[in-house]
Amino acid sequence: MSNIQITLPDGGVQSVAPGARPIDIAQSIGPRLADAAIVAKVDGELYDLTRPIEKDASLQILTAKDPESLVVYRHSTAHLLAAAVLELYPEAKLGIGPAIDTGFYYDFDRATPFTPDDLEKIEKKMWEIQRRHLPYERIYTRKEEGLRKYSDAWMKCELIGERAGEIFSEYTLGPHFIDFCRGPHLPDTSKIKAFKLLSIAGAYWKGDEHNKQLQRIYGTAFFSQKELDEHLARIEEAKKRDHRKLGKELDLFSIQDLAGPGLIFFHPKGGIIRKQLEDWMRDQYLARGYSLVYTPHVARFDLWKTSGHAGFYAENMFSRIKLDDAEYQLKPMNCPFHILIYKDRQRSYRDLPVRLGELGTVYRYERSGVLNGLFRVRGFTQDDAHIFCTPDQVENEIVDCLQFAIDTLAAYGFDKYEAELSTWDGGASGKYAGAPEQWKLAESALMRATERLSIKVKIVPDEAAFYGPKIDVKLVDAIGRPWQLSTVQFDFNLPARFEMEYIAEDGKAHQPVMVHRALYGSIERFFGILIEHYAGAFPVWLAPVQAIVLPITDRQTEYARGLQHQLEAAGIRATVDERNEKVNLKIRDAQMQKIPYMLVVGDREQQNGKVAVRNRKHGDQGAKTLAEFIAGIQSLIESKAVSE
Repeated sequence: MSNIQITLPDGGVQSVAPGARPIDIAQSIGPRLADAAIVAKVDGELYDLTRPIEKDASLQILTAKDPESLVVYRHSTAHLLAAAVLELYPEAKLGIGPAIDTGFYYDFDRATPFTPDDLEKIEKKMWEIQRRHLPYERIYTRKEEGLRKYSDAWMKCELIGERAGEIFSEYTLGPHFIDFCRGPHLPDTSKIKAFKLLSIAGAYWKGDEHNKQLQRIYGTAFFSQKELDEHLARIEEAKKRDHRKLGKELDLFSIQDLAGPGLIFFHPKGGIIRKQLEDWMRDQYLARGYSLVYTPHVARFDLWKTSGHAGFYAENMFSRIKLDDAEYQLKPMNCPFHILIYKDRQRSYRDLPVRLGELGTVYRYERSGVLNGLFRVRGFTQDDAHIFCTPDQVENEIVDCLQFAIDTLAAYGFDKYEAELSTWDGGASGKYAGAPEQWKLAESALMRATERLSIKVKIVPDEAAFYGPKIDVKLVDAIGRPWQLSTVQFDFNLPARFEMEYIAEDGKAHQPVMVHRALYGSIERFFGILIEHYAGAFPVWLAPVQAIVLPITDRQTEYARGLQHQLEAAGIRATVDERNEKVNLKIRDAQMQKIPYMLVVGDREQQNGKVAVRNRKHGDQGAKTLAEFIAGIQSLIESKAVSE
């Protein structure tokens, strides 16, 4: 049989016998490459290093430098976890075990709950298996045989029935573990160098709360112990910054059992911060040519039939409310309301663009298992805006939206961000609304807008919303975590459904281009991100209490109250700690409450008409007159400085 031709990334070609393995080709290139190899890419498809290549193909050997390698590495570590569980607890049934952004998990069906002590045993067993240098072996099985083999493993039977072809791949790892899996995997367990099991959680089979609840073990894995240690340190830092913990300690918000899960109560201090967020955004709306609107929280169900939400979004909507004249629905979206405002009168091309902005509260039914503090709720307020314009105007509008997004990040101290442009599949699947020319216009406008602003953007094919392409902006917080924040989306669906029009220069009716745009995403979620980014120590302009006066003894109480009144008259949010406690305790408590400035006053300060200024980050700032202090803090507030 004649040799096959393998084309390498540098354009070189190797002639090898059919059935040659990528690891052998890597070895022929050099031992260092073979040692570093994690997985292969053959004609663009990920391959096991030990999987034979049977025909002419392009070949790339991936190492730890390639992002796709980490996914394979973590997936293999998930299999190592499952193999360890089966050795220790052979009665456990396997669910699924994928790699995820932060590591991996595996789901198990087991009558006895796993405990933290079990995690230690499992991790120890994983290291035992790792040291055996066991290979990840790919085998092929006929579907009928697989269903018989897994007859007592209900989850595997379901998956094989749904996903497997007539012949499917499985992977073994030692004598106890075999799993239906597409792969690929590492050659053997010795390649796994650093991992850690993190937690146990409940998880419904296939994410459906009507299905059986399983036990999910989470873990993470990295190519080196150094990377793992850095990740674990970030996890510990994230725990300290957890917005749910800090929200309670700083008395910012709560979720009340009597009212129901996923509904946020902003306390007075949280209310002050929220007011600053909303005021800033509304002021920006007006400065950038948006019109402020306010719309109801509920509407007739017929509106949601017209918009299409009654069909494709029904499972995320609250139950309907029956009133005398019709059925009503709490709104899950603001967009149909803004369309109704647009349609309330005939529009001319001279009226466009129309930019309608609202901080509008919406209600969505989220399953109880996914609710998460401020990050995943059932009632939330979006900084929602919709732009209606002509095709000629849309590129400039997108540029303005993206610049607005960047300015928003900068205003809150975020100097790092990532951008993604989600496109369609060219119409191949039929799952996207809109004509090809609309998609071409929209995707081109989004791409040119990023170029004009010199924004580096990652293209994500076939990930657009069904109604149009979009750009998502992800901020990177103080400890390096990305957060989905701003989004700019085209919509080809709603203008057609609502028969939107404007009268163009030719005197004929045309359909406007519609753009959805949210920058905070939601007030609640953005508030949670800010809590964690700042670890609760908000910039002075956002801080609910900006200064606290600390009298050393009761003799200074009246003087302290007078200082508070002067501060408040100057527009500074101030309070006095009048407790009969030592001043060091008062300072400590103010630090714990993350108040930016402490003004300590004793006999000397009272006699000299001064205050001893202490900053929460920098400590003692020396004695100042109140006027000097006010001038300094007002400068920070007015400039909305993010550092002191």
